[in-house]
Amino acid sequence: MPRRIDISNCVGCGNCERVCKVGCITQLENKKRSINESVCVDCGACQMACPKKCISPNQ
Repeated sequence: MPRRIDISNCVGCGNCERVCKVGCITQLENKKRSINESVCVDCGACQMACPKKCISPNQ
């Protein structure tokens, strides 16, 4: 199951994008990040790298 980002809590630090092994995380206009769920392999690296804990499995 792919991950999702709660953008209301995202601070735009970019840690998740830097650790993403498949490049499915992109920066939005407001510097917050978004996950392309069709590309996400659910490795969890982004979730562990997020200092605000705003990334979780999409349920």
